[in-house]
Amino acid sequence: MSASPSDALGYVAAVLTTSSFFPQALKTLRTRDTSGISLGMYLMFTSGIVVWAIFGLVTGNGPVLISNIITALPAGLILQRKIVNLRR
Repeated sequence: MSASPSDALGYVAAVLTTSSFFPQALKTLRTRDTSGISLGMYLMFTSGIVVWAIFGLVTGNGPVLISNIITALPAGLILQRKIVNLRR
């Protein structure tokens, strides 16, 4: 089963946008500094990522599903760290 040209384009976009979150997640985990991160923004963003993943699952859109599942990992880590820091 080969990817269509539009799926291939979607996977390229997914790799670029998804991988962009890992440097911030690593920096946040390394420094534990979340002072410049908006809790509201990350709550909405992470929720949106989950909804996009569900959309990808329901519609059978592989690039949308896979990229959002992967993006949820660093976004979730940043959100979790922000919440922990607010409780301190």
